[in-house]
Amino acid sequence: MKLEVKDIHKSFGEKEVLHGINFSVESGKALGLLGRNGAGKTTTIRILMDVFHANSGEITMDGQKFIPANYQIGYLPEERGLYPKRTVIDQMVFLGCLRGLKAKQAKENAKRWLKRLEVSEYETKKLETLSKGNQQKVQLAATLVADPEIVILDEPFSGLDPVNSQILKDVVSELIADGKLVIFSSHQMSYVEEFCENIAIINQGEVVLEGNLHEIKKDYGKSRLMLTLADCAGEEAAKKVTAELSDLVAVEDIKKNVLVLALAEGKTRKDVMERLAKASLEVEHFGSFEPSLNDIFVAKVGEEAEKNA
Repeated sequence: MKLEVKDIHKSFGEKEVLHGINFSVESGKALGLLGRNGAGKTTTIRILMDVFHANSGEITMDGQKFIPANYQIGYLPEERGLYPKRTVIDQMVFLGCLRGLKAKQAKENAKRWLKRLEVSEYETKKLETLSKGNQQKVQLAATLVADPEIVILDEPFSGLDPVNSQILKDVVSELIADGKLVIFSSHQMSYVEEFCENIAIINQGEVVLEGNLHEIKKDYGKSRLMLTLADCAGEEAAKKVTAELSDLVAVEDIKKNVLVLALAEGKTRKDVMERLAKASLEVEHFGSFEPSLNDIFVAKVGEEAEKNA
């Protein structure tokens, strides 16, 4: 399956909040849908689920109009929506039946997912008696109870300790391996990097960056280098490098002891290496800079914010 979101516009009253959203995601892959709070991610997700209707644009599945009612969709919202005073198993069966399962099948699926997420012991407990982390795992089990073809996860790791985070990471990896179509939204960029082959960054209602994460990283890092000096760090190192190499590079960032350098137009890594060999700098490490997704996100959203200002 291939889901494509094409030129989606959405207004509330006279205010347009989505200005032509475009991205795609395929079965067996995960898309990282990213953006600052208020960027338009949740509105986009609600349009996907037919909670809101777009003013214009279209959503297709394998080239045909996407009708959400024809698919099982599992949605884990950032704001949790289970019933605190009902038992875990009862509400999971209830939700499974709402999604078209027979009660027996819903109960079997619920028990299977509770076991997989290591919360079987709480199935007869009221949700409000569980810790925040276990409530989060129950919420995920409820999201998956009807074996959805499309899984949308909004901040799924919220409130989880490292052990429970690992369980959830394993489950997400299994969903992708099983051929589910996964849309993953999180401010925790390390998780997005771990799971998502493609990303779409939304800022102020527009997609400002979209595509294959590996290629985006490669493109972002191609004109940047990293340098560590043995005898100094931080601002002192930056001053020394600027004094020696200002015609070749500019110090773009300082990450602990590492200087991130941007190549001047027309200059190459070889030019910098040759100059370093002659300069009075004690080089400890020199190489290509590989940006993190967090670096790219901050740079891209920051650039767009400056343009809009």
